[in-house]
Amino acid sequence: MNAPIAYLKGVGPIKASVLKSELRIETFGDLLDFYPFRYIDRSQFYKIKDLQQNSAEVQLVGKIISFNSVAQKRGSRLVAKFSDGENTMDLVWFKGVKWIKSNLKLNVPYVIFGKLNWFNSMPSMPHPDLELYSDYKKGVQTKMQPVYPSSEKLIAKGLNNRTFIKLIKQLFTEKKPIKETLSPNLLDELKLISKKEALFNIHFPINQALLSKAQKRLKFEEFFFIQLQLLRQKINHKKKFKGFIFDKVGENFTNFYNNYLPFDLTGAQKKVVKEIRKDLATGAQMNRLLQGDVGSGKTIVAVLTILLAIDNGFQAAFIAPTEILAKQHYNAVKEFLNPLKTSVALLTGSTKTKERTIIFKDLKEGNLKVLIGTHAVLEDKVIFKNLGFAIIDEQHRFGVAQRSKMWLKNKIPPHILVMTATPIPRTLAMSVYGDLDISVIDELPPGRKSVKTAHRFDNNRLKVFKFLKEEIAKGHQVYVVYPLIQESEQMDYKDLMDGYESLSRYFQMPEYQISIMHGKMKPEAKDYEMQRFVKGETNIMVATTVIEVGVDVPNASVMVIESAERFGLSQLHQLRGRVGRGNTQSYCILMSGNKLSDDAKVRLKTMVENSDGFDIAEVDLKLRGPGNLMGTQQSGVLDLKIADIIKDASLLKLARQKAMEILKDDPNLINQTNRFIRAAYLEKIKNATLWSNIS
Repeated sequence: MNAPIAYLKGVGPIKASVLKSELRIETFGDLLDFYPFRYIDRSQFYKIKDLQQNSAEVQLVGKIISFNSVAQKRGSRLVAKFSDGENTMDLVWFKGVKWIKSNLKLNVPYVIFGKLNWFNSMPSMPHPDLELYSDYKKGVQTKMQPVYPSSEKLIAKGLNNRTFIKLIKQLFTEKKPIKETLSPNLLDELKLISKKEALFNIHFPINQALLSKAQKRLKFEEFFFIQLQLLRQKINHKKKFKGFIFDKVGENFTNFYNNYLPFDLTGAQKKVVKEIRKDLATGAQMNRLLQGDVGSGKTIVAVLTILLAIDNGFQAAFIAPTEILAKQHYNAVKEFLNPLKTSVALLTGSTKTKERTIIFKDLKEGNLKVLIGTHAVLEDKVIFKNLGFAIIDEQHRFGVAQRSKMWLKNKIPPHILVMTATPIPRTLAMSVYGDLDISVIDELPPGRKSVKTAHRFDNNRLKVFKFLKEEIAKGHQVYVVYPLIQESEQMDYKDLMDGYESLSRYFQMPEYQISIMHGKMKPEAKDYEMQRFVKGETNIMVATTVIEVGVDVPNASVMVIESAERFGLSQLHQLRGRVGRGNTQSYCILMSGNKLSDDAKVRLKTMVENSDGFDIAEVDLKLRGPGNLMGTQQSGVLDLKIADIIKDASLLKLARQKAMEILKDDPNLINQTNRFIRAAYLEKIKNATLWSNIS
């Protein structure tokens, strides 16, 4: 099965090159793994008298009793008279006439298959699939004809559906050896058919029941080997990377928890802190992903883990993707730790040279315990005396190479906690982050009211403005956000400025004050406008999505999202999370034009009806597909040939469970019962990339 595809009869070097570039088919095995995407029913043979005037494809047996060329404006067409013994119909060819004419056999039984044309209630079949009845009987029998994905380049090189069927049939008729990849125990337990049976019936199913069995077997296998790879990576990581042991719950943690914790932790927060504490005591490096919806209280969990690091004699780092978010984390952490007199510093691109010099010195000497910042923290100049714990917020915004720099900040890599406020659907987390330990904060702090969401069309704008005036009169503040899509930055900037001008006309000074923030402003200007809004000096913040992540103004009670149909679901959910930070009722108003695509209607309806980030993420996954949801850097993991993480979620869970059971008993896959699994696993990981590793 590893033989180069060029060596298969009927392929050769030119077709092999196209198969490689278009479909990544390089070997006989790759061709067998090229699955049909649909099937045509070929279970029935029709008589000409029973044919119906519809668009279905039909199959007949009969003989060609005559043929002749008919001249036309360009070249000629070939017309053959086909008889099933009772009636006749025409078969017509417009292309390849010369070759077909020289190969047609008269008065010999053929199986013909194709779509019909009707003229004056008489059927004809243009360019039929044609096979000698004797070859049909000898060949691979299938009642359901496979249809394979194609492209113009493939067809131009003669690689059409008929060719694929012929080439794949050849592999089966020549009885090429197909190795089993799962253990006999697993096949028996799950009632799965063999690999050979599955491959045959995925290409040439005799009936629907066998096709379903083939699909189940191949989908399970695809998920199983991904999970095996991720879980083995997780086991190896824990063996290979030693971690600092945090065995003390010391004075800082206890003092803060008993005397200065500003609110009671939710059950979910307590559970996550326990999971992290357990990790930190094992002697293996922690590699944990913390998911929590917007406003669920991830920061306080981060603070408690920072205190564990300090109590055990280590420093901690906390990095965020933007200056705004880094500053916000700095202010929050500093306020929490102030009573303990713990030293905390902020390092970003705009930190002055004089401040940097002090930070670098204090960090190296160990006087600075907590460093919070942006990518600036990852620079080589930033040297810790004893970094033991690192938190990466919104990690998908950092490249793999950037994140790995965090590992090099100490001889033994620090413990890593990755945080995200973008809920990841459970099936996707299992497939993409299956090698990480995952914690979830799935409840909001008590007293938080759910944000009321409404969808309004542009012609309701004056009513919306009236509502904003009422909220401002109550002493609350308002966000008005415009989309920012890089390809059309000029247009977006214009939208923002037009919106700002129309708001300025309706909310006039001096009664109302409006801030504005967008990507073209300098950091100092952004900071100035943000601070005015935070202090309550302005009533309305008009902004692009720069405020999407992390800006925390408890007094802001309304989020208006302009052109909401242009946003993805996760972005809409993130933006909505900027309000509802206090105890007052908050609102999110989705403004849109009247013309909406079906997907946009589903997105807006989902936002209005649902406030659970994980439910929203599931809808987003169904709409956009896994590759788009994770971004291109993660799409490799989900390059699935047959399985679908949405439709086949239960099979994915089963595959992960079985992979865990096997690795628990046989972590190195050396038992005789697992020999097929081991051989297939080693073959698969030769060229595989491990996608989700934090490093």
